[in-house]
Amino acid sequence: MKFTCEKTALVAAINTASRAAAVKSAVPSLEGILIEAEDGVTVTGFDLKTGIRSSIQADVTEPGDVVINAKIFGDIIRKLPDDVVSMTVNESTFACEIKCGMSEFSIMGMTAQDYPDLPTVDFQNSLELKERVLRDIISRTSFAISDNEARPIHTGALFELDKEFVTVVAVDGYRLALRKEKAESIDVADSSFVVPGLALNEAERICGDSDDIARITVGTKHIMFTIGSNQLISRRLEGDFLNYRNAVPQNAKYSLICDRRSLIESVERVSLIISDKFKSPVRCTFRDGEAEFITSSTLGRAQDRCSIEGDGDNLEIGFNNRYLLEALRAAPTDKVCIKLSTSVAPCVIVPTDNSRSFLYMILPVRMRSSEA
Repeated sequence: MKFTCEKTALVAAINTASRAAAVKSAVPSLEGILIEAEDGVTVTGFDLKTGIRSSIQADVTEPGDVVINAKIFGDIIRKLPDDVVSMTVNESTFACEIKCGMSEFSIMGMTAQDYPDLPTVDFQNSLELKERVLRDIISRTSFAISDNEARPIHTGALFELDKEFVTVVAVDGYRLALRKEKAESIDVADSSFVVPGLALNEAERICGDSDDIARITVGTKHIMFTIGSNQLISRRLEGDFLNYRNAVPQNAKYSLICDRRSLIESVERVSLIISDKFKSPVRCTFRDGEAEFITSSTLGRAQDRCSIEGDGDNLEIGFNNRYLLEALRAAPTDKVCIKLSTSVAPCVIVPTDNSRSFLYMILPVRMRSSEA
């Protein structure tokens, strides 16, 4: 195998594909990335759960393939000068020679025959979204994906498709995040599937802030994201996802309009005396035109207020500060509507215009009188 290509293009492909390579494996080839040269160069990483394939333009004089340790190869290519990279692989010994400018490296590769094939995604359904929209949907819901392997289905996010819109839902037992966006196209409406959170995180990193189209192909067991010159293939999660429509309270006693940034700043200030070592809930009191936030820990006590529209009738309710902040930061509007009923009922954050484009639900924390 022999090819030449731009160093920057090769670095980008390695950085993308190597994120799917196994960090530690009993199978050495899984710690590597597969380099294939034919009509251009394709770089593939695969840990038997998630696979990423990235393609770049290259001048290929001798087609071939080889597997190289992802960390070593990546470190070498990143440190090369910004020039054209030339790579030659001996087909019998798998010795790899890398040249760029005045730099030369010789490293050993492995046979590509031992590298597992990426799963084939048999077509069932597909949808298309702008890259920036897909990235936005993931970033504003993935924080609520569970990491509890006791309920594997909730370690992913639910995608629901109707004729025009895609709704993405994540839950972890303490909170719920929902985003709804219009898709560019949907092949089969009224369908749903669950994507693992790890795969979504990688898809978010691959997506750019552009209107270029990203395509999601859904198969019976796997899902493929096609984003530019990159393909990400992951298994689907199977099981009964939470019936979130029944979990979200439909009627709230109080509906309060809040400036999102002011709310975030107040909660951030009272969170300064909270840490992993000194935990304490945020005690929220919603009055007529004002929200008060109090925290108390062994480090001290903090209090802050911000203006709101509406009257919470002095309702007191406690929240995990991180859960509250993550929901507020994820909301895509300047103003939000906070719906409350009692001190033990969930808090629901929705748009002020009833558009249903997002919804965040947080379960309250029971407070002791000493935390006042």
